[in-house]
This record gives sequence, C-alpha cells and structure tokens, in this order.
Amino acid sequence: MFSRFLRWFFNTASALLTQREIIGLDNLPPKGPYILAANHLSYFDLPLVFGIVGGENVTGWAAEKYARHPFFGPLLRMGRAIFIERGQVDRHAITAAVNWLAHGNIFGMAPEGTRSRTDSMSRGKTGIAYLAHEIDIPIVPIAVSGTEQAFAAWRRLRRPHFKMQVGQPFHLPPIDESRRSASLRANTDEVMCRIAAMLPPEYHGFYADHPRLLTLRPPDTTRS
Repeated sequence: MFSRFLRWFFNTASALLTQREIIGLDNLPPKGPYILAANHLSYFDLPLVFGIVGGENVTGWAAEKYARHPFFGPLLRMGRAIFIERGQVDRHAITAAVNWLAHGNIFGMAPEGTRSRTDSMSRGKTGIAYLAHEIDIPIVPIAVSGTEQAFAAWRRLRRPHFKMQVGQPFHLPPIDESRRSASLRANTDEVMCRIAAMLPPEYHGFYADHPRLLTLRPPDTTRS
C-alpha cells in the first residue's frame, strides 16, 4: 500500500511540476529479478524513476545518514529502502539486496553512490558489479537528464524538462578471480558506459573519453 501511495504521489507531483519525457519502457523485463542502474544528478532522480517503474517489488540502497532524516527517512522506509553505510563494504546491506533479488524482486541503484557535483557522470563504484556477481541476473540501464536543472527552472516559474531513457537489459561477464579488482572495475565501467551512451555528451563526465563508450556511441563526425 505504501509503495502504491509513493508512486502515485511522485507521479502526481512530477506531472504538475515538470515536463517528463519517458523513452524505452518496453525494454523493461516483464518481471524480476533484475537490477535497475541509473545515473544520479539530483534529489529528483529517485522520485522520477520510482514514479515510473516503482512498486511493491522494487527497492534499493539509500545512504544510512538518511535513515534519521525527518523527511527522507520515512519516505525511504515506505519504499522499503535498504540503508547502507557509504565508504565501506556493508555486508548486511549487500546480503539484504541479494536476498531481495533472490525472491524475484527488482533492485534499483545509482552506481555512482551519491549525487554528482558536476552535473555530469562521476566514476561508478564497484558495488553494482559485486552485486551482479553474487546473483547472475540482468541489469537494466537507465539514463536520467534534466533533473539537475529543476530548482533553476522553478525559480523562473517554469517547468523543468526531465528525461528518462530505459536501455536494453544485459548481463555482465563473470568476474575473473585471478584479477578480481580489475574485473570488478571493468564490469562497473561497462554499466556506466551503457548509461552514458543514452545521454548527451555534456553528461558523460568521467566517461567522456572511455574506449567502451566510444564503441557504444561513436563520435558524430557529421558535425562541422
């Protein structure tokens, strides 16, 4: 019931306050388990994504510091968020996520771990690669743009344009245990580059010159 209310609330608020462009919903698998992986630009990413694809079978990680927040804490608990300690390997949070997925559910996360400070992509943390290694399921990339401009638009009494694009599901290759750290990094970069490939160049940030992104989205040589 709480998840349905949250989805209704987020959808109603965004319909009134923003202009939404949603692309690729047909790429979502008909049921779980799978991981939703999105870039993270602002506080409005979660309401946008959850309003579109949320439900009782969807949860994700949230920073432990928000557990005690008077506003975000109750909302995150209503959405069954799994609180995680940043900057360390939180075994409890990882185990909870694996158990959630093992029951056929959907787990959403932002591999960057926190909001971007540059309005573009930051380097992804390897938690998503570790989680995908623990339970072999598809990853669905989601690219979000425009949410970082919300406050500036509202100050001008305009509705900001939010765009959300859902990419095709994919599986990461198995981790090479002989070079575990490098393998986790490579798999994380694969996720991030697939997200970046759906975004305009100004959002590519850390991944702008990544070789994998260039294969997914070759430079536009038609421009002068």
